[in-house]
Amino acid sequence: MTMTETVKTALIMEGGAMRGLFTCGVMDVFLENEIVFDGAAGISAGVTFGCNYKSKQIGRPLRYNIRFSHDPRYSSFRSLITSGDLYNVEFCYHTIPEELDPFDQKTFAENPMEFYIGAANVETGRMVYYKCTDGGETDIEWMRASASMPMVSRPVKIGKYTLLDGGIIDPVPYRFMEHKGYNRNVIILTQPKGFVKKKFSAMPLMKASLRKYPEIVKAMEIRHIRYNREMEEIAEREEAGTALVIRPPEALGISRTEKDPVELRRVYEVGREEAERRLEEVKAFLAGDAVS
Repeated sequence: MTMTETVKTALIMEGGAMRGLFTCGVMDVFLENEIVFDGAAGISAGVTFGCNYKSKQIGRPLRYNIRFSHDPRYSSFRSLITSGDLYNVEFCYHTIPEELDPFDQKTFAENPMEFYIGAANVETGRMVYYKCTDGGETDIEWMRASASMPMVSRPVKIGKYTLLDGGIIDPVPYRFMEHKGYNRNVIILTQPKGFVKKKFSAMPLMKASLRKYPEIVKAMEIRHIRYNREMEEIAEREEAGTALVIRPPEALGISRTEKDPVELRRVYEVGREEAERRLEEVKAFLAGDAVS
């Protein structure tokens, strides 16, 4: 980076379902220490949990996940069978944020930090990125689309798009943010260093489930290749000092759909501990004092 280039900082968040509570622990330490970013981007749980960074709601994702972990209205096979969604749409995306644990839409809208969402277009097998505006209904639908895991969620229709979990194609949207001009990025991953993703073991079921969308099936077949390549590129940026990466020190050992409150809190606390350990490093990096 030259002396004349404008510095733009970003927080970039991987998904991973309930592994995302690691991200929540990191975020809360950042919020408590008033760490500000110019922009943020997330995929899947990186969005549904990460939106609370822009709304400045410390502890909210942990709180509602523990409170409703065993509530069949939140996540259940009954919901999957009756509605087509493991995570019930009405309860998760309306009842909770509107009534039971309100999402601070006003703060979200007033916070100048740009917030981007990535979702997979099932008809083309390509990514679609969306910039949130006000935390309202359309933004929430994009969050839902990005977190709609294949086989346990219905594709989400928004305008001309039919969408599923963005992690199928672009699990960590660092390249997208770089193209947007963000050049000093903190990346939160939910797998430890050295993790290598393997090919999805249930591809026959996936093909049957998504037979109407052959392009997204093709994307699922090479998902592990894309993921592993992204991890290599992130490691290169980390080594070069152009990105600071926060990841679990070891595998989190939590189910994607974990319901045990003890486990949910444990993973959150791992995130807090790692963020606290790296806090001064993060501050220095964002100030431009880290390795260049």
